[in-house]
Amino acid sequence: MNSNRTQFSLLVVDDDPVVLSLLKEVFSEDDYHLHTSSSGMDALDLMQKTKIDVALIDWKMPGMDGITLLKEIKNNYPSVRVIMITGEGGINEAVEAMKQGADDFLEKPFSITSLKARVRQLYHIWELKEENQKLRNKIEFKFGFNRLVGNSTPILNLKQLIVQIGPTDESVLIQAETGTGKELVANAIHHHSRRSENNFVPVDCAAISETVIESELFGHVKGAFTGAHLTTLGLIRSAEKGTLFLDEVGELSIGVQTKRLRVIQEREVRPVGSTKNHPVDIRIVAATKRDLTEEASMGNFREDLFYRLDVVNMKIPPLRDRKEDIPLLAAHFIEYLSNDFTRVKEVSQEALMCMERYSWPGNVRELENVIRRAMALVKTDIILPEHLPSSIYTPPGDTPQNFDLPSSDNLAAYELAAIQNALTKSGNKRKKAAEILEIGEATLYRKLKKYGIKS
Repeated sequence: MNSNRTQFSLLVVDDDPVVLSLLKEVFSEDDYHLHTSSSGMDALDLMQKTKIDVALIDWKMPGMDGITLLKEIKNNYPSVRVIMITGEGGINEAVEAMKQGADDFLEKPFSITSLKARVRQLYHIWELKEENQKLRNKIEFKFGFNRLVGNSTPILNLKQLIVQIGPTDESVLIQAETGTGKELVANAIHHHSRRSENNFVPVDCAAISETVIESELFGHVKGAFTGAHLTTLGLIRSAEKGTLFLDEVGELSIGVQTKRLRVIQEREVRPVGSTKNHPVDIRIVAATKRDLTEEASMGNFREDLFYRLDVVNMKIPPLRDRKEDIPLLAAHFIEYLSNDFTRVKEVSQEALMCMERYSWPGNVRELENVIRRAMALVKTDIILPEHLPSSIYTPPGDTPQNFDLPSSDNLAAYELAAIQNALTKSGNKRKKAAEILEIGEATLYRKLKKYGIKS
């Protein structure tokens, strides 16, 4: 087996410890990531934390039986393939299991050879799907436009400019609002250049502390300052023969700008604490949300550095200027963010109309966060207008209500925020909170337990 097979995850659910022990031994020779659960509730708890590809479920178990567990899995984790184990002569059970979405069934007593063959068949389906996804990712990565989504005239013109200037070695200055995808554009330029086989090194100039930015950019020698226990290359030399992306370059101090200009002019770097210059071969792509012409006239940005960076000027259109791309972007984010914990497959036409009327001050990043929020909260397969933030859609007669957004962008953070908001609105009453969230009390209880919330 190749190394990718260790990612295939198999869950066995049976209340008999002897059976679990036996099946552990049966599958020990395979490179499956094997999990076991002794009850349906334990299996659901495990699936909240762990990606499962195939579940092998016994029909007869105390508490939650196999068919109930099957229904829960298909409702909450539709991509999981399920093999049901039915009692001797249980043909009616087998028919019911297949109706509820089971991929296969085994009738007791069954042979180990038959069991392993059924699991391996599902494994090969999974393996083919994984290989297809890898091939698709490889093609998209090579082209460099995999996340630069849109067919509007402004975005098509931008892509054409990227293709034209990519093979050159000229410096590029990207000017765009926050959230438009400056790093995605810089990455696309890199992938269309002769340097694409070498490093693309992004530097967030606004995030690096003024006290360490010189060391981060230019590197330092051992003993150059307190704590400099090792010699470092620095980000500029790490981009050797590749592309250095300076995001928010307008935030650099005048002192660092002067040294940065020298790197561009002389094509060499002197590490902090060193007397030796090191030649560098890099392409520079810079980006800013500021108007550097105005910043230079005010003395906040070196004019000579601006002209060195602004050899090719590239502007990314804000989302309000390419609203015809919103349906494509929404569909892209739904596909990109989909996992076994979400059911959303599309955005309704009514919701898209609301989105197209909105001004999107946060641009594509704001749209992504709106989709993330909806996918965390919505329990149906379609996003409706009422699932959008009040800034985008307000029901007739209602006043906008603020949703406390989480600081993190991951789906778990949005789910946690939604639960906390529901508990607040319900006065900490679980039944009412479950109604607000449109989920069952049992589901809410499991989520409270998952996040360690006491109510």
